[in-house]
Amino acid sequence: MLEVKNLTVKYGAIAALHGVSLTVKQGDIVTLIGGNGAGKTTTLKAISGLLRTQTGEVIYHGRNIANLPPHQIVKLGISHVPEGRMIFANLTVLENLRAGAYLQFDKETIQREMDYVFNIFPRLQERVKQVAGTLSGGEQQMLSIGRALMSKPKFLMLDEPSLGIAPLLVKTIFQKIVEINRQQNITILLVEQNANLALEVSRYGYVLETGRITLRDQSAALRQNPQVRSAYLGGI
Repeated sequence: MLEVKNLTVKYGAIAALHGVSLTVKQGDIVTLIGGNGAGKTTTLKAISGLLRTQTGEVIYHGRNIANLPPHQIVKLGISHVPEGRMIFANLTVLENLRAGAYLQFDKETIQREMDYVFNIFPRLQERVKQVAGTLSGGEQQMLSIGRALMSKPKFLMLDEPSLGIAPLLVKTIFQKIVEINRQQNITILLVEQNANLALEVSRYGYVLETGRITLRDQSAALRQNPQVRSAYLGGI
């Protein structure tokens, strides 16, 4: 479904990605793990058009979408849930969700997507008129994912969905991610510092270090890899 080939991204004169290549098959959950500053967020931003690439290709359903404007990439069916959630804090939950449906013009479709979001995140329905900035961290993460789902994506990118969330809610968020993947057949590319949880829910994984892919394998195999266990799984 998506193939990244030899991607190079720079911040000024500093290269953040050095020829990154990865593949995501349709219907899969694929995870990208690595330390702070490894280039995980940069990779997602390059795919979604938020950062320009210097070299390489981003092939989505056979088409090179590298450096397309972000709104065109959303139209193609790719949604990005950014690190830090980036909700519209001064708008209500309902207004945030409607903002996610800005490409949808059919009222029935919008209502159907809204109903699905409320079905998967009932807490959002309970707080539909609440100002988003007053939600808890976990609720804001639910809203950020829900807003992305309102665009009817085929491919969903999630950047650190467990960041800043109470441990009790983290498991819930990850259960919902698996649910979205299975129920809606939405392909997911997941960036997550909780490597153990990320490898538990994904089928395939990549390890990114200082802008380079250093390991790639089935997630189950990566969980058993001594190098991965030592560096990212706390030696478990």
